[in-house]
Amino acid sequence: MTDSQPLIRAHNLGLEIAGRQLLRDITLELQPAEIVTVIGPNGAGKTTLLRLLLGLTRPTSGRVERRAGLRLGYMPQRLQIDATMPMTVGRFLQLGINDVKVADALARVGAPHLAGARLADLSGGEMQRVLLARAAARKPQLLVLDEPTQGVDVGGQGEVYQLIAQLRDELGCGVLLVSHDLHLVMAATDRVLCVNQHICCHGHPEQVSKDPVYLEMFGDKLALYTHQHNHHHDLSGEVVDDCCDHGHLQHTHGGDKSDSSDRGEP
Repeated sequence: MTDSQPLIRAHNLGLEIAGRQLLRDITLELQPAEIVTVIGPNGAGKTTLLRLLLGLTRPTSGRVERRAGLRLGYMPQRLQIDATMPMTVGRFLQLGINDVKVADALARVGAPHLAGARLADLSGGEMQRVLLARAAARKPQLLVLDEPTQGVDVGGQGEVYQLIAQLRDELGCGVLLVSHDLHLVMAATDRVLCVNQHICCHGHPEQVSKDPVYLEMFGDKLALYTHQHNHHHDLSGEVVDDCCDHGHLQHTHGGDKSDSSDRGEP
């Protein structure tokens, strides 16, 4: 494959377990350097779709084609840590990745001071950044992120999505993520797949926001507007500096919406 060809293709993908159809007729492509977000209600099959695409679960119908030698970075939805485990962040990042440079990996996600911290002592925002650092440590061609702001304060969630976009630019990788943060994730995604056992609608965030199927499923929860963000947050989401000029970063949170989306399969 060349760099212009998809990282992953799925053709009429389906999964049935014990007579229950979890997913059906999923057809999609993931392109290099593209951020694709999967949204959907609870129980819609979002995480199941990730597992099928990664080859962790075998489909009962259809097929998945992955680029030969595809390097993946995976960030799970959550990581259960025993509070008595003394493992440090630095040691955790080195597990299974012998050549990782801990300082560089943490600097990439804005958390260089965490190398000696115990995993069990991290806040939600800190843990998510560490997991993101580990996912990016192999310089993947595709980052797969399952609810990357799980446990992060609402003030810090936008920072995480900005960081994901920055990693895409730095690494030149594709990004596939699952999220329920509908009002925030749209600021840092190129394409949205709305899933409820099948792909209900898809397209640019502003298109999906007006699709009748989306509106029936979620109501008017995705209203798009931008504001000038001239402050930043710490890893817990607190505003730490309102006076310094960090640039004016566009965020999407809610407001005007536009055209209807493409319908059918992407």
